[in-house]
Amino acid sequence: MVNSTTSGNSRRRKRQRWLGVAAVLAILAVVGITKWKAASDRGGQQPAEPFRIAGNLYYVGANDATSFLLTGPAGHVLIDGGYPGTAPMIMASITKLGFNIRDVKVLLNSEPHFDHAGGLAALQTASGAELWASEASADAIASGGLDDAGATFWPMKLLVWSGLARYPAARVDHRFKDGATIRLGPIKLTAHITPGHTRGCTTWAFPVRAGNRELQVVSAGSLTLLPGMSLVEPERYPGIRADFERSFRVLRSLPADIFLTAHARQFDRYRKFRESTTAADPVAPFIDRAGYLSYIAKGEEKFRKELRTQQEAQ
Repeated sequence: MVNSTTSGNSRRRKRQRWLGVAAVLAILAVVGITKWKAASDRGGQQPAEPFRIAGNLYYVGANDATSFLLTGPAGHVLIDGGYPGTAPMIMASITKLGFNIRDVKVLLNSEPHFDHAGGLAALQTASGAELWASEASADAIASGGLDDAGATFWPMKLLVWSGLARYPAARVDHRFKDGATIRLGPIKLTAHITPGHTRGCTTWAFPVRAGNRELQVVSAGSLTLLPGMSLVEPERYPGIRADFERSFRVLRSLPADIFLTAHARQFDRYRKFRESTTAADPVAPFIDRAGYLSYIAKGEEKFRKELRTQQEAQ
């Protein structure tokens, strides 16, 4: 005969063991999610050596998610904020170059995705800068990444809604239209809306002086087609196909001595930086009109291939 007291103690011990196992698993899950979220916030990015590109234009981004600093006597302009977790890298790069984040007066953005707008809020808080965004990007940035106008594909929407891919919302101080000019002292940038990748995707064009040369810089908007991006009826968002076609034309029309992109690999950052360290003219490796036209051509080729595939599938 089993003693009831002994049986009860045995059940309690088993319950305690299971509760202990459950507690350990819960702790591991929390730690794992926390580490995953921290890694996600950085997007796998690593710090990159900051450097001068030409004149008052500097690279201050991570190893692939780019950020560019334009310096001037009235304050500085920063283009793109990277991931939420790369904002500290950007600030460290600005400091390493001898500048102060508090002197950044204007924040600009190329697109409202997690990897380019995620760090804007932290950079805005640290600098006190005013943020300018295109009318089609502003609501997404102000909501932490959610674009309700249909331009965001559903898997990303679910991640944003769940909070896993939502970034800290930034305060949008100014909304602009295509062709707008942003000025800060002698710094002057022109906004060209080049939609497709997102509705408000923005290309920035501006001059820099390198010695006695004035060079035209184009920080080109992305031409990448997102997964599942429908270019035929029903379009991902109304007019996306026409948007891409217009963006190719606009980009080709811009004078570009130096071209930049939202991802460093697309403008060959590391090779150009490495070559600039030993070149007689450190600016020369960045002068790359041919590379700019190739970037557009590759984007258009992928667009047309995907369009044909989708048309044939209808």
